[in-house]
Amino acid sequence: MKQFGKTIKFFLIDGDPNGRITCELSNWTGKAFKIPRKQIKESSDRVELQGTGIYMLFGKSDNTGGKDLAYIGEAEGIHKRLVQHLSAKDFWNEAIVFVSKDENLNKAHIKYIESRLYEIAKEVNRYELENGNCPPKPKISESDEAEMEEFIDKIRLLANTLGYKIFDEIIKVNQTIEEAERNTFYIEATKGAKAKGQSTSEGFVVFKGSSIATSTTNSFPKNWNKLRDILINDKVILETEESLIFDSDYLFTSPSAAAAIVMGRSANGLIEWKLKDGRVLKAVETES
Repeated sequence: MKQFGKTIKFFLIDGDPNGRITCELSNWTGKAFKIPRKQIKESSDRVELQGTGIYMLFGKSDNTGGKDLAYIGEAEGIHKRLVQHLSAKDFWNEAIVFVSKDENLNKAHIKYIESRLYEIAKEVNRYELENGNCPPKPKISESDEAEMEEFIDKIRLLANTLGYKIFDEIIKVNQTIEEAERNTFYIEATKGAKAKGQSTSEGFVVFKGSSIATSTTNSFPKNWNKLRDILINDKVILETEESLIFDSDYLFTSPSAAAAIVMGRSANGLIEWKLKDGRVLKAVETES
């Protein structure tokens, strides 16, 4: 498989696409493992997992509509640490591990990577991080820092390739002013609903600072009402004296889900979301 000019090699350790997988990138000294929780103990035979590395644990939220869960950690004995997490943490069902094939990662390196990955994941805000606090970032030399940042770039690429977009921005961050204006849709309705966002390949993103209706209709579907409550309880939407405002960008599964939460009623997002010139999302998608 090729991505961004790099060749990515996969190997099914057990011959099962749902089992353990290794993943490598051309001209990179690192190596990734994807391991289901139920196969952690039997992975003691992997020599690479006895050394130093970075790992991530992934699981599903119990709340319908809530963010998936993740934990980012480091260890000098990866397999031993993962086994400890089998009894210490029950939210996760899969782990991704990153190690160096030439064993050139020391404790300061992996703690630097751990801290930076936490910062990136927190900023992207796709997952609810189970880490208690941001891991401290050690001081390393300028040359080591540049090398670790390159290692982090490869981790971000392979994490995405292995099915986890924990480090991927929800929307394109380097848009020109013209692109942003051309791609941004708006809703302005009753009860304080005033929002803007963009349609993406994953759904619809409502932007930070958008406000939603302060109340919902009697016929508001229960599933949307539950999601609304979750977003408020999780402080994704903040309650002020006069309004309810998104405190961060939030990705909805569809334009209609986004419109319903914003307007406090059932809504067809394809016709509720409009560009500044008045064209609805449905018409724009038909044009393109």
